[in-house]
Amino acid sequence: MPKFDALKARQRLERKHYPEALTLRVHRALSWLNRAEQCSDDADGQFIFLWIAFNAAYANETGEIRIAEGKRFSQFLNRLVELDSENKLAAIVWQQYPSAIRVLLNNPYVFQPFWDNQNGVEGAEDWQAQFNRANTAANTSLAQKNTGAALSIVFSRLYTLRNQLIHGGATWNGSVNRHQIRDGNNILGDVVPAVIEIMMDNAAAHWGEACYPVVKE
Repeated sequence: MPKFDALKARQRLERKHYPEALTLRVHRALSWLNRAEQCSDDADGQFIFLWIAFNAAYANETGEIRIAEGKRFSQFLNRLVELDSENKLAAIVWQQYPSAIRVLLNNPYVFQPFWDNQNGVEGAEDWQAQFNRANTAANTSLAQKNTGAALSIVFSRLYTLRNQLIHGGATWNGSVNRHQIRDGNNILGDVVPAVIEIMMDNAAAHWGEACYPVVKE
């Protein structure tokens, strides 16, 4: 799977043919992917930078507040799967990381309702039942090899891990959450370059305006 150097070389060759918004998305996403690849000795930092790279690729101004995060992930990932003529994402899910994904899905510490229950949030008392239902749905997606649904569920769990780090709910380089971080980095480290590549493969598709577009003075 091409990583930063290969993708950046391709981007330099093709960017003059990209729409302005896609040029900005890819440029930003690659810059954060490059930074993530420099963090081999800092797993927490690597996860954060990979997440920013993903965010740079998919986020846009339209519906940023109105549409829930999980729904936006699902819409974006399913669209990528539809456009992925070479089945790059399917190969990542079904060939590279099926075991890691199952471990991640069976981990309650990356399931947000577990933490909502810990914090006394109303409606989260039955988090275990929610967890069981979510995993039943996840296992159905896995059994049916529904790549878009599987990725959406994986990213919903990784988003909880992202929140733990970004909001200071974890200790840098702490002794807990190591395997979640490790598996998250492995998965994101292949999914994010694939996402960028699929977007470049489909430069003519409408990707919407990038968030915080460059303002020319």
